[in-house]
Amino acid sequence: MAIYGKTYGTLSVKYANGHSSGSQGSRYYQASGVRGAQTLEVPMPTAKDGDKVKVHYTGKLDDGQIFDSSEGRPPLEFTLGKQMVIHGFEHGVLGMEISEKKTVTIPHDLAYGSVKKELIAEFKKSDFPENITPQVGQQLQMEQEKNQVLNVVVKEINGNMVTLDANHPLAGKQLNFDIELVEIA
Repeated sequence: MAIYGKTYGTLSVKYANGHSSGSQGSRYYQASGVRGAQTLEVPMPTAKDGDKVKVHYTGKLDDGQIFDSSEGRPPLEFTLGKQMVIHGFEHGVLGMEISEKKTVTIPHDLAYGSVKKELIAEFKKSDFPENITPQVGQQLQMEQEKNQVLNVVVKEINGNMVTLDANHPLAGKQLNFDIELVEIA
């Protein structure tokens, strides 16, 4: 801390907790080496609507299968309240402190929704172009009216009939995310 150009001490920042989930942390500002220095307790900032945040995450299904992760990549960056990520993920980040880690379970209705039966349809194998031999799990694209492209997955082949599904691959599934808040900008 400089007073009239002379240094009488340093300003140190200490965290009051280990940033564990559910804890109420504080930041303590203390001028070290200054006679009569006071400690000022200031609430630790938490993520709120409008904040640009960076998080590391791992997404898992209920059986433990990892479907997405930021591991080995830069953290995911988004603005809270702008609907840039699924609702349940955004809601899980709200109120987190920097360096806090938590696991969030998101029901399908707050993730990619229910499976919509109207997005599942059967086609004859003869409807496919000659260069495509449908296989279960194969991802294809269909062209709709007005040149719109629809991503589909081959769900089933039964004789001469092929079942295609245009639902999001995670529709109808509960999602589990391990989240770490890296930064609030």
